[in-house]
Amino acid sequence: MDRSSGPGRGGPLRAATRGSVLARWQTDHVARLLGARVETVVVETAGDRRRDLPISAIGGQGVFVKEVQAAVLSGQADYAVHSAKDLPSTPTDGLVLAAVPVRADPRDALVGSTLAGLPPGATVATGAVRRRAQLAALRPDLTFAELRGNVDTRLKKAGDYGAAVVAFAALQRLDRQDAATEVLGPGVMLPQVAQGALAVECRAGDEETRLRLAAIEDPRSRTAVDAERAFLAALGGGCDLPVGALALVTGDGRVELEGLLATVDGRVVLRHRMAGDDPGALGAELAAHILDRAGGRSLLEDLGRTAAGGAR
Repeated sequence: MDRSSGPGRGGPLRAATRGSVLARWQTDHVARLLGARVETVVVETAGDRRRDLPISAIGGQGVFVKEVQAAVLSGQADYAVHSAKDLPSTPTDGLVLAAVPVRADPRDALVGSTLAGLPPGATVATGAVRRRAQLAALRPDLTFAELRGNVDTRLKKAGDYGAAVVAFAALQRLDRQDAATEVLGPGVMLPQVAQGALAVECRAGDEETRLRLAAIEDPRSRTAVDAERAFLAALGGGCDLPVGALALVTGDGRVELEGLLATVDGRVVLRHRMAGDDPGALGAELAAHILDRAGGRSLLEDLGRTAAGGAR
């Protein structure tokens, strides 16, 4: 056990987090679940510093977590609270995913208009290629604009477009759910991997903190998140194509997982559903089906050839 930097038994914990209102809410929520006194260590990430660029242009997945993770690894904090959707699909050396609390609503929401209410050629604001691809598949007439910033910024800017897309859980957590004009079911838009869930990480050797965090784990939420993350990891973790997934855990513990891989323009959307008992094996099996039986590997190869051609 690493006793040199862990908290004393029952003593205060230090939580690393981003400084946004939503991130602070999430960290305070975890502290309430723990029932412990928690000191907050606020960390600025690359994603926070470069709000002028699309996420894909500054490193993609992981740009909101690396510096927060570094604060835990260095001993500045005992644990970190992340939006689980921001975590890379492969574990970070030296850290463990110690807890996934009860998951919030994983769905996306439109602000400003319903999907059916958008006029032909309307512009939808979202920086997520996953959202763009699925909306384009449903409504090829739509155009898209980049949208970044905290929840309040996105809600304020939504009025400049036909609609904006945000995670419904973010609206709920900030008591802004009334801003949602339409909540999009997974049949319309499959969520991002682990959307609506929180991920609490600590150092792998800090068994005392790990034990304290384990008390707030929700097994059903953890199983669903593990299945979705396994799906993403098997696709290639840093896959640049639009990816979505949603797992549901039935009453008998069986996992139903639906996954999606699409082209950026939404012209090709590969979607499949499977069920199983082992979340990791199920995620890998679903990814293999989409890659090798549904044509997904050719999409990735086409993307690679396009990128290589552009680099020359």
